[in-house]
Amino acid sequence: MKHGENGGCGEYGAYEREIHIEAEPEIVFRVISRPEHLREWWPDEATLVPAPGAVGELRFHDGSGPDKVQPMTVVEMAPPHRFSFRWAYAPEVLPDPTNSFLVTFDLKPSGSGTILRMTETGFREQSWEEAMVEAAYRDHAASWDRFTARLAEYAAKLVASR
Repeated sequence: MKHGENGGCGEYGAYEREIHIEAEPEIVFRVISRPEHLREWWPDEATLVPAPGAVGELRFHDGSGPDKVQPMTVVEMAPPHRFSFRWAYAPEVLPDPTNSFLVTFDLKPSGSGTILRMTETGFREQSWEEAMVEAAYRDHAASWDRFTARLAEYAAKLVASR
């Protein structure tokens, strides 16, 4: 496992995490790009067509009020090597480079499994004060640490159930 703050983009410019998953890249690619799999490890619901330019949404239920709905746009789809998308905090915006985060999953075969490198950028592009950039970065880092562990467990379960 590897993760860090810099990612070549300056402090809090990019979050990176690298993990090994006991599943081949084709399975991991489906797990990160298909709504029926995404909701097993990340959002409570996902609506998207896995195709470049497709618009969808991520929905999170936290039980304390209305669902958090976050729009997303698929940026790149290169099975089974790369999947990327933009997502925004505000439910009424179409994610673009000025108002969203870019998440990129790169997959590389490794033995009988896959090395997944996940990168999220966009913290500095939000026009936030420095304290907000740092707080958002730390919040996203803690969340991605938890969710990528769930992703690896879910993908391994899919392999075991075949």
